[in-house]
Amino acid sequence: MKSRGLAVVFTVACLFAFVLAGCQKRAVTQPDASQQQQKDLDQQKKDQEKVTEKKLDAKVESVDVMDKGSKYAESKENMFSDILFDYDKYDVQESYRQTLHSISAWMSKNTTARLSIEGHCDERGTNEYNLALGDRRAKAVKDSLINLGVASARIDIISYGEEKPVCKEQTDDCWAKNRRAHFTVLTRVGK
Repeated sequence: MKSRGLAVVFTVACLFAFVLAGCQKRAVTQPDASQQQQKDLDQQKKDQEKVTEKKLDAKVESVDVMDKGSKYAESKENMFSDILFDYDKYDVQESYRQTLHSISAWMSKNTTARLSIEGHCDERGTNEYNLALGDRRAKAVKDSLINLGVASARIDIISYGEEKPVCKEQTDDCWAKNRRAHFTVLTRVGK
């Protein structure tokens, strides 16, 4: 009887030890800090590429709409003088108030016309940065015209960044000419 009791205790002890051995925690390996940083950088790069791709797709779509089959296919360039910007700035200077009033007055007289505002930059800076800065410049001019009574729906904006310079020399005077908002008047076909 004693040997039977010992056998039961021994069997229970073995089962308990077996269960405990199977439930031990496994060692959790932490990724190396440099591996984690690399993963974070890779994810940021992928996210930035997606944002840049979306912006470029929107800009290409906007250009395609104006170029192919649009009822606003005829355009008039250089009707209005460009608005120039300081280096790395996108605020519209007070000295351009008269230009903006002239554009607003012309748009109110010509109710079928649309206006395209192109944002441009000088060659300094990355392509992505210059596209974003050109976009902010075009939006700042658009906002100024909206404040003067031009309907938002009649104004299109696009950024060319550094891609369409009017001056190609590498001087301060030339760079100043490239930091601009350029206007193109789009009129209805057949009018």
